[in-house]
Amino acid sequence: MFDYDFMRAAFMASGIVAVLAGLVGFFLVLRGQTFAGHALSHVGFTGATGAVLFGLPPLAGLVGFTVIAGLAMGALGERLSQRDVAIGMMLSLALGLGLLFLHFYTSYAAQAAALLFGNVLGVDDEALAALAILAALSLAALGFIARPLIFASLQPELAEARGVDLRLVSTVFLMIVAIAVSECAQIVGVLLVFTLMVGPAAAALAFTRRLHAAIALAALLALAEAWGGLTLAYYSDWPTSFWITALSGLVYFASLVSARRSA
Repeated sequence: MFDYDFMRAAFMASGIVAVLAGLVGFFLVLRGQTFAGHALSHVGFTGATGAVLFGLPPLAGLVGFTVIAGLAMGALGERLSQRDVAIGMMLSLALGLGLLFLHFYTSYAAQAAALLFGNVLGVDDEALAALAILAALSLAALGFIARPLIFASLQPELAEARGVDLRLVSTVFLMIVAIAVSECAQIVGVLLVFTLMVGPAAAALAFTRRLHAAIALAALLALAEAWGGLTLAYYSDWPTSFWITALSGLVYFASLVSARRSA
């Protein structure tokens, strides 16, 4: 399997993305912002299709649109009711633009399918380098805000009383989520971002309630699912995204069974 250059590139790309998705996804689940990740994935599709129409790399459109949307979502509201309205409005606007872009995108059906369902086997050296740089920047930013982010996620009222700017923390975090979503779309597509962003994190929280152990487990589960999906796809000739999604679902349901038995 590793005799092929495209398989080695796919394993490296999926490994980078899986670790980032697992770590960012953990905080996404902890903060109850999975709807934001879902919305950003659709925004990313709009950005990617728009970029292609203007002759730009799809990844540039993905990152650009999702980061702007994450910034807007964070700035428009931190409280739950405000946040959901802001996310819903951003999602509606993105879907409207996406419909417009798809109207002019009919001659790029293969590229549209790759954006929707991912094409990790088509990652080239340039895209791999871009994924690595974006992941490094995202993880550095996540590490920088980790302490106030955890405080704001677990005890928002107390954090605000202690001087933590909840809106600023939320905005920066959603911008990090935007980059993670853009990277996940390269592996599993925008329709299946939940596979790597939410599934491993939710399973990790079901397996253990210890914070640092759950964070590490989320990253490890995402990595195992990504590499396991690639391996199964190679030997079965079934789509990689299907296998990654199937493994994510199996691990999540296994975590629920484990949590019920230990309760």
